[in-house]
Amino acid sequence: MIERNGGKNVGSISKKTDYILAGENMGPSKLEKAKALSIPIIDENQFLAMINP
Repeated sequence: MIERNGGKNVGSISKKTDYILAGENMGPSKLEKAKALSIPIIDENQFLAMINP
């Protein structure tokens, strides 16, 4: 769904990352990095609302 809506599904976080789509088991190191880079973390419901306005 991410790719069909113009996004990229990647395994690493960088300053170029716009959003993190996080599930229940997001790793603590990814969470820390996302917070350090001020990257918004969204859940499945938020993602679905973004692609289905």
